[in-house]
Amino acid sequence: MSETGAEKENAELRQEQPAAAPEAETVESLKAALEEARAKADENWNQYLRALAELENTRKRAQRDVEQTQRYALERFAGELLAVKDSLEMGLDAAADATDRTDALIEGTAMTLKLLGQVFEKFGIVEVNPQGQAFNPEHHEAMATQPSAEAEPGTVLTVVQKGYLLNGRVLRPARVLVARKPEEDGGESA
Repeated sequence: MSETGAEKENAELRQEQPAAAPEAETVESLKAALEEARAKADENWNQYLRALAELENTRKRAQRDVEQTQRYALERFAGELLAVKDSLEMGLDAAADATDRTDALIEGTAMTLKLLGQVFEKFGIVEVNPQGQAFNPEHHEAMATQPSAEAEPGTVLTVVQKGYLLNGRVLRPARVLVARKPEEDGGESA
């Protein structure tokens, strides 16, 4: 019987060994999978931190660009206006030295106005002079209405102050007097 007991023990040991080997393999494979998952999580975390830093740098760069744009937006325009100021000064100097000051002043002012018009055109500033056109509340400001037998009601009779558009957007509306239908006298008969 002792042999049977020894055989029984050997059989039990053989049964335990195959069972222990797969368990050890499972633990090792789980450890490996855990390490792989940790490595991937660390890699993703690092990518996230780099993306976050890049986003913050881009935001700061954009903010600096906006600040610089605001600060220097008028630089080109102001530089062009310096020529207009110089022209006004030269016109005044020429008028002071001339014997016929009126003609010199008129000529200098006309040249300066032409120069200013060129600067406006260069920067997309368009003059709005709606004389005789239909009143447009988007581009015109009605100062008053006047009865008129010659003009259609709702048309601009007089431009008090010209308006200006900057790249299609109203910079200043034209201030105008608008025609209305003349009032008829009901008390007189012909």
